[in-house]
Amino acid sequence: MTVRTVAIVGAGIAGLTAALCLARKGIASHILEQADRLEEVGAGLQISPNASGVLAKLGLLPTLESQWLEPERIVLASGRTLRPLTAVPVGTQARRRWSYPYGVLHRTTLQRVLIAAVQAEPLAHLHLGAKVDRYNPTAIATQTGEAVDLIVGADGVWSKLRTAVPAAPPACFSGSVAWRFMVPFDRAPPLFDPRSVVAWIGPSAHLVAYPLAEAQSFNIVAIHQGTAGRQIWSGQSGDDGIRMDAFSGWDAGIRALLQAANDPLTWPLYECADGRWYNNSDLILIGDAAHASTPFAAQGAAMAIEDAAELAAAVSGNVDLPDALSSFEKRRRERLKRVRARADFNRFAYHARGPIAFARDVILAIRSPESVAADFDWLYGYQPKF
Repeated sequence: MTVRTVAIVGAGIAGLTAALCLARKGIASHILEQADRLEEVGAGLQISPNASGVLAKLGLLPTLESQWLEPERIVLASGRTLRPLTAVPVGTQARRRWSYPYGVLHRTTLQRVLIAAVQAEPLAHLHLGAKVDRYNPTAIATQTGEAVDLIVGADGVWSKLRTAVPAAPPACFSGSVAWRFMVPFDRAPPLFDPRSVVAWIGPSAHLVAYPLAEAQSFNIVAIHQGTAGRQIWSGQSGDDGIRMDAFSGWDAGIRALLQAANDPLTWPLYECADGRWYNNSDLILIGDAAHASTPFAAQGAAMAIEDAAELAAAVSGNVDLPDALSSFEKRRRERLKRVRARADFNRFAYHARGPIAFARDVILAIRSPESVAADFDWLYGYQPKF
C-alpha cells in the first residue's frame, strides 16, 4: 500500500520532525497537540552529528547555525579538583570526522525552527487543543477530519498511546534527579569554558555546563540520586533544593554555584526499558513515548530525530506497511539498546568512587583525543536512512 496520510500525536521534537520528514516523502500528516499553544520547558540541548545530519537534509541547518554554538570540545573533568580527565574534539573536527556539526542551543530555538518549517509545509497540518488520551482511530479521524493510514505516538514519556502497544514498557523512575538552571555569561565563574561542553564528575553525582548563544548564558544541569516525586516533566525546586551532600568534597566554586542557583527546575528522570513500539496494526511509537532514557549520553533529542527520519523512510513508497513498521521497530530497537547501554555505562563511570574511579582516571589520562573520538564513531557517525 501507499501511505498517504498520517496522524501524529504530540508536537514535541519527535512529532514535528516526523511531520517534516514525512512531507519530504510526499506523505501528509496531522499533528494533534493537546496544548492550546506550544510552550517548551527546559533549557539546553546538545545536537550531535547523527541528528544534525537529518536537520541538514530538511534544510533547517542554516537557520540553526545562525543561532547555536558549536563547541570546540566535550570535556570530562574531576568535580573535586577541576582537573580535565579527557576531551572529545568536536567543532571543526566534528564536521570533518562525522560529516555534520555538533551544536548546542536552547530547546525553544529548535522548537521554533521546527514549528516555522511545519507551518510553511503544505503537507503538514498542526492542530492545537486536540487532546488524545487513548488509542481510538475513529476519534483520531474525527479530529484530523479524514481517515489516516498510520498513527504515530510521539506523546512523550507519559504517553497515553503506549498502553495500546502490547509489551510496551512503562516509564519507571531511574533513581536520579536532574536540576537545571542558567548562569548569565557576565556572572559565570572562571571555571566555565565558553568554547566547551564540560561534565564534572564525582561519586554519585555530576554537573554539566555549556554555553547558549541565544540566552547569553551557560546551561547548567546537576544530576544526583534522588526520589521520584510526582510524575511530572518539570517543576519548581520546592523546599528541598539541590542535595548539597551529593557534592560533598567537590570544588568550592562549584558548591557555591549550586548553593546560589536561582529557582532551579527539577526533573525526576524516568526511562523505559526495551520493549515493543508497534501494535501490529496501525500504531507506532517514537521518541520518548517509545524509549525514554536518562541523559547520560546526551542523546534524547538526537534519538527522536533519528526515529522521525527512519520512520519516514520506512513507510514511503509502495510498501507492505506491517512489514515496514516491524522492520523499523527492530532496527531502531537495536540502535536504542546500544545507546541505552552507553548511557548506563556513563552513569556507572561518571558516578564511580574509590578504586574504580581511580582506575577510570588513569585509563582516561593515557588515551589520546583521537582514540577517545573513535569511541563515538558508531554513535555520532551514524546516518539515519532518510
